[in-house]
Amino acid sequence: MPLAFRDEWLTFLYMKVLALRNKCIVAAVAVFVNFCGVARAETTGLERAFEELADPDYAGWERAESDIRRSWSRSGSPAMDLLLKRGEEALDVGDIPAAIEHLTALTDHAPDFAEGWNARATAYFLAGLYGPAIADIAQVLRLEPRHWGALAGLGMIYADIGDQERALKVLRASFALNPHQQDVKDAIARLEKELAGVSL
Repeated sequence: MPLAFRDEWLTFLYMKVLALRNKCIVAAVAVFVNFCGVARAETTGLERAFEELADPDYAGWERAESDIRRSWSRSGSPAMDLLLKRGEEALDVGDIPAAIEHLTALTDHAPDFAEGWNARATAYFLAGLYGPAIADIAQVLRLEPRHWGALAGLGMIYADIGDQERALKVLRASFALNPHQQDVKDAIARLEKELAGVSL
């Protein structure tokens, strides 16, 4: 191959490689930007759902609540989602030890997944292990401070151990996030009545 032709061919090949590399970079950036846009849209949608749920007069609150719960139940890993499902199924049939086993594996492998801690807190509560339940609820609220279910559970624990003032405070916080919880509303009314009687 003549030297001049070879140099031209190498230059041509080099330019093609550069063009391909640039296309790949542009494509990668586009994917990243698109992903960020989707993530931002999901976050915005979730924020809207929290706002709608907190409105006691909003007619579509059930959909908002369902959207939030669906978001909470996704760990991002099929294996971790399966552990959550197994733990919840064990809870449903009353097999508390099996639920704690599955959910401990989940919290060990996915410590940033709030719903794993919440489910195990429920299992501990049902087992009468209030200390571990409170510790798990603290992890839930660290990861998701707006978890009205965890707050409601904490309020129930405080009420059970006779700390009505703290129970009332936590249940009011839960109810502010989701004012469609009839059981929490009833518990608040009961605690307010009890505390009013004590103050008299």
